[in-house]
Amino acid sequence: MKKNRILLLFAHPSQHRSNVNAPLFEYAKSLDYVTAVDLYAKYPTYQIDIDDEQQLLNAHDVVIFQFPFYWYSTPSILKEWQDLVLEYGYAYGQDGKALQGKLFICAISAGGKEEAYRAKGYNHFTVRELLQPLEQTAYITGMTYLPPFALFSSRSAQFDHALSSHLAQWKSLLQALYHNSIDVRATESLITINELLGGSKTQGDKA
Repeated sequence: MKKNRILLLFAHPSQHRSNVNAPLFEYAKSLDYVTAVDLYAKYPTYQIDIDDEQQLLNAHDVVIFQFPFYWYSTPSILKEWQDLVLEYGYAYGQDGKALQGKLFICAISAGGKEEAYRAKGYNHFTVRELLQPLEQTAYITGMTYLPPFALFSSRSAQFDHALSSHLAQWKSLLQALYHNSIDVRATESLITINELLGGSKTQGDKA
């Protein structure tokens, strides 16, 4: 079976306060089949090189957005990246077929508890529902959307052993993406892909 090349786009506006995302990003950087890009480090003035980013997309089979889930959305540089890089004629439109067939997934950390992300919870929606603009982006660009890889209660993950189990699931996810061994149909009804990686959604950074 064909092996996948993975492009990881990491966006964290406050990395020095990160207890979860930073370790996940550092691990991904150690893998030869992952191209790990720190967008804030690469573009400190937000002057995004569209041609370079599109070439990176062309060279990979899987795209991961990794970010803390601040205010139900992506950090600003990741939105800027989307607005500029996913342009008409490249990512969508009559001739915009560059991303078709690629896998797309978000890896997020959320400060709230898992039960807060329910219809009757504090946030009123699941994380998958709140990420629907990105799911629709995947649909419009012809990518296959996978439910998010999520860590809840992230502020306490470092202290209640959730971080170690989450990192283990992260390793399993990257291996599965690399080996193209995820049954996409089995994920369609899932809120998070954590449910497919052995165990329930993880509990438990300063995102």
